[in-house]
Amino acid sequence: MSAPAKKNARPTPPFVTRCLTLLLPLGPVIPRRMFGGWGFFLDGVMIALVARERLYFKTDEQTEPRFAAAGAEPFVYRRQGAPVALSYWSAPADSLEDPPALQAWAELAAAAARRAAAGKAARRARKKTAPHKRGAAG
Repeated sequence: MSAPAKKNARPTPPFVTRCLTLLLPLGPVIPRRMFGGWGFFLDGVMIALVARERLYFKTDEQTEPRFAAAGAEPFVYRRQGAPVALSYWSAPADSLEDPPALQAWAELAAAAARRAAAGKAARRARKKTAPHKRGAAG
């Protein structure tokens, strides 16, 4: 028996559907509504987001220079009036019209997302195994 459909479920916007179609070669990319936009997840890690009809890919210190050199722009939002940049950069110009090129950028994003997840897991493991500091007796 399948789960009942949500009564107030909104349809997926056409741009999000187009991006998901272009990302099909990566595997099962799962879209999730997030903060007025969409997050795209692959194997449990967020590889991209869509905000304001624009696709942004996950970057890190290894991939960000390549996105910058291709003319991509960082995703920036405002928090309490101040700009905040995240580690997501726009899909380079014309890549949405060139599926093989988009695929290459998406693979870089997936690799960056996996490295970020591995780093977080390693930090959590170190935190769990670190000895607890005790306060000095007075």
